[in-house]
Amino acid sequence: MTESQICVQEQPFDQNSIYRWLSEPRSVGATVVFVGKVRDLNLGDEVSSLYLEHYPAMTEKALREIVQEAESRWNIQRVAVIHRVGLLQTGDEIVLVGISSAHRSEAYQANEFIMDYLKSKAPFWKKERTEKGERWIESRDSDRKALEKW
Repeated sequence: MTESQICVQEQPFDQNSIYRWLSEPRSVGATVVFVGKVRDLNLGDEVSSLYLEHYPAMTEKALREIVQEAESRWNIQRVAVIHRVGLLQTGDEIVLVGISSAHRSEAYQANEFIMDYLKSKAPFWKKERTEKGERWIESRDSDRKALEKW
């Protein structure tokens, strides 16, 4: 049975405590943690901040479903998905996906799968502030294409 931590929050997360939790079981042979940050450049424009909105019940359900799908595909022991919302500045950490498993290949694959699905299927709405003003960010073809390998 896989244990999971799934959280949508405004406050920063503690990578070290999440890593310790993921790596705790003695049977863990691999722990993979991905942390995404707010970039300072997007679509050729300098970005000063990013605002993320979500509908809590819908977002949490979607994240649980993505994690459950990963659990059905790979033998993973623990999963952490932490996604921030609200106003974030460039350089701020926005998302953490962590996987622990007996073997590295399953941990890597499950981590990449969850990130690919988060980018395209999780209901977050993102608005960037640039030197040209504010704009809503649409999902990218490259993110949708990444799903095809799964």
